[in-house]
Amino acid sequence: MAVITAPPPVARRAARARTVPALLALSFFLLYATFALREHARFRTTGYDLGIFGQAVRAYSEGRAPASEIRAATAPVGFAGDAYPLLGDHFHPVFAVLAPLYRLAPHVETLLLAQAALVALGVYVLTRTARRHLPGRSHVVLGTACGLGWGTLQLIGFDFHEVAFAVPLLALACRAYLDGRTRAAACWAAALLLVKEDLGATAAVFGLLLMRRDRRTGLLLAVGSALGTVLIVYVVIPAFAADGQYLYASQVTGAYGLLDGWPVKSLTLLLLLAVTGGLVVRSPLALLLLPTLAWRFTSANPAHWEPGLHYSAVLVPIAFAALVDALRRGVRLPLSVPLCAALLLLPAQPLAALATPGFWQSSPREVAARDALALVPDGARVAASNSLAPHLTDRTTVHLVADGVLDRRPAVEWIVADAQESWPAGAVERVLERAGDRGWRVVRETDGIVVLTRQAL
Repeated sequence: MAVITAPPPVARRAARARTVPALLALSFFLLYATFALREHARFRTTGYDLGIFGQAVRAYSEGRAPASEIRAATAPVGFAGDAYPLLGDHFHPVFAVLAPLYRLAPHVETLLLAQAALVALGVYVLTRTARRHLPGRSHVVLGTACGLGWGTLQLIGFDFHEVAFAVPLLALACRAYLDGRTRAAACWAAALLLVKEDLGATAAVFGLLLMRRDRRTGLLLAVGSALGTVLIVYVVIPAFAADGQYLYASQVTGAYGLLDGWPVKSLTLLLLLAVTGGLVVRSPLALLLLPTLAWRFTSANPAHWEPGLHYSAVLVPIAFAALVDALRRGVRLPLSVPLCAALLLLPAQPLAALATPGFWQSSPREVAARDALALVPDGARVAASNSLAPHLTDRTTVHLVADGVLDRRPAVEWIVADAQESWPAGAVERVLERAGDRGWRVVRETDGIVVLTRQAL
């Protein structure tokens, strides 16, 4: 007869250490996934960016380089191809890791679920970090505040973006740093180079931090990240770009971007301080915030200055790791402060829509949109307006309804458009008018959703 022995105390403590963070992360995953999938079903996701990245991951899953027909609508002057090479836009080869998942479940919703899982993983890592370094139930409070952090929820509320991969990578790098595991920290930070080109600067600063503890490892990370960023921006991306240039270099215009917009920029900084009770500045990890804040605040694009959209997501794991660091050093702060700050900001967050009845109801326009999309056959070449495009990227070749789309070669065969679409400005009206002049047939027109075809029915 086998004798069943109880697990040793060390194993039980290790299991408990993982259970609460895992349950918290699972809860946030379900929350994020529910919101994201419902937003997609409500046609609140868009071709920019979910549709573009859906085409990128589909290309990877088919063994092709990432390219997007939707992105071709705003390609640099002179681009005449069908699909724009996305590695000539931003450097994000990390998308390739989603290819096997997309191969198993070839739906754009796979990307939304992956993003929810990546962000929830970041929450799990930071909660484990707080449990290791802080007493009592502090980790539960801080993990909850992190999961509800304004940058976190803004990312979940904005379609899908590559910075989702940076959230767990930064959390893992900061955790390894706080644990004194410099080589592990360097490896996690170095992986940021595969996420987006601007994160190479964050990895380089991380290397400078590591030099205080491990000079060789830190120097290797700092120099390697700096050189890697230069190579990516000035060699790799231009090699893929249609015009041989890094497009976004022109958005950093020095004085204009730096000196303007400080009421908006101050709000971004204020929110960053609020969610950490001001203690983010009490840790050396706060230096990791500077590269992201620097490129955003020197940008000539006002959208980069604001606290909304997805741009602040990479700040959240750094800020909460810095908060853990400050608290373990003996700095006093009631843990209710960061949690209350997160809760007070909830009404202004995208996920506040979960509490509204309309979020769970389908409007006549949504029903009309679903019926219209069902008319487009698999494998067709279609021009779709921004809110409809991501619903077709899995089974058709999708271009954006934009000026010039009817002149593309190979030609599009179908148009599915929302007459109320506001971006690109006026494009839907102009394209529909031109299609009418060229003899396109209206297949369906209900509640402002229009379907046209040039094929014989």
